[in-house]
Amino acid sequence: MSLRIAFCASRAPIAQAAHAALTRRYGDHAERGADVIVALGGDGFMLQTLHRTQELNVPVYGMNRGTVGFLMNAYSEHRLEERLEEAEEAVINPLSMSATTVDGKVHEALAINEVSLLRTGPQAARLAIHVDGKLRLPELVCDGALLATPAGSTAYNYSAHGPILPIGSEVLALTAVAAFRPRRWRGALLPKAAEVSFEVLEHEKRPVMAEADSQSVREVVRVDIRSAPDVAHRVMFDPGHGLEERLIREQFV
Repeated sequence: MSLRIAFCASRAPIAQAAHAALTRRYGDHAERGADVIVALGGDGFMLQTLHRTQELNVPVYGMNRGTVGFLMNAYSEHRLEERLEEAEEAVINPLSMSATTVDGKVHEALAINEVSLLRTGPQAARLAIHVDGKLRLPELVCDGALLATPAGSTAYNYSAHGPILPIGSEVLALTAVAAFRPRRWRGALLPKAAEVSFEVLEHEKRPVMAEADSQSVREVVRVDIRSAPDVAHRVMFDPGHGLEERLIREQFV
């Protein structure tokens, strides 16, 4: 029996053209009830698709019609059903963010790659960092800080000179962005089960925003982050090109 494939595509013309070509060739099933969802675009669109379809428990196979494509497979119109049958599956647990703003409102969001805090004014942010309820760093003066999953460790975290984490390492990367004080602080590796809280000091003078996979919350005073093991994103890769291999390969380029 043929696979029931649901296609979705970003708004980019190259992705829309691929969507038209693939649906003509393989048909297009509704996402609910599909065996697999094929996402056409870049990493940003892949993250959007994973968030949007997380309640369906359907694996997502991405084909790169974007820029970077770290979470995507190479694009081809040929042998798609065979590639899907042979694909390897990785399960990713996101981070859960709870951000409290100056007006006392609490904003919830999930992040597959990372939760980041960034200054929004001309002065550096001042953050206090708690891990599992214990104050670990009373003052971090910086442009920002982030907590990254292994799947997201090659994204913003790596650009901020954070470590690349093996996909099965069960750790999170806590990384500073342009740290001024302590100047030599290079971040920390934390157990996946750790609960991390950022307290924004002098928030009136040094405003900060929080972001979870491009979901932004401005004027935060506190951000609490923990892993969400009850949420599982299923991502498919061609054999030999899974997340484990990609994370290792990225460290040798």
